[in-house]
Amino acid sequence: MDVLHFVFGIFGNATGLFLFLAPTITFYRIMKNRSTEQFSGIPYVMTLLNCLLSAWYGLPFVSPHNILVSVINGTGAAIESVYVLIFLIFAPKKEKARVAALLSFVLAVFSAVVVVSLCALHGNTRKIFCGFAATIFSIIMYASPLSIMRIVIKTKSVEFMPFFLSLFVFLCGTSWFIYGLLGRDPFIAVPNGFGCGLGTLQLILYAIYRKNKGGAEEEAQKSVDDSIEMGLGKPQGPQSQQ
Repeated sequence: MDVLHFVFGIFGNATGLFLFLAPTITFYRIMKNRSTEQFSGIPYVMTLLNCLLSAWYGLPFVSPHNILVSVINGTGAAIESVYVLIFLIFAPKKEKARVAALLSFVLAVFSAVVVVSLCALHGNTRKIFCGFAATIFSIIMYASPLSIMRIVIKTKSVEFMPFFLSLFVFLCGTSWFIYGLLGRDPFIAVPNGFGCGLGTLQLILYAIYRKNKGGAEEEAQKSVDDSIEMGLGKPQGPQSQQ
């Protein structure tokens, strides 16, 4: 059982890393054009919060036997920090102020969770408090592809829902869901079970509309920029950013 637990954690780390790295194409474009264009920085900041909370939850003194959760989310937090920094450099003044304000809020929330969990809570109470905080934002991150799924159904086209991103959302969610079940940890199993189900729905939609990959560009583009390229889930346990 311990071996399987470890194996699914490693697989979850691998698929989660792929998801975190997916937006590099977007940021290459931003740096090349020296402009954030119509992209939104909000998904990156919120994914950063998700990664920070999940990484904190996985630490041994908060949640024993979940160090792999901290590894992938700590890595994700570093990657998302770079994304946010690049966005702040190239964003127009108004958008920069909005993202900076949200970043301040995110850091304040994370700091509050850390201080409360260290100073006021101990043992299982600390785990429950941090677990609930991480779970809430993990589910929010996994729900981000819903706008893309709506567009796929409306346009009957998978042009803006890349197959491999959908596949890795499914694989990442499934890996961490099984990891959470084997470790009997609902704070990992529940949000990633949601991610697994959402990834399954995306693959089903892709199978239905896979032959339709054209049209509806103007209507879909903004949602794609904000959802697919900007933040897959993330892992909690990981969470995906799609």
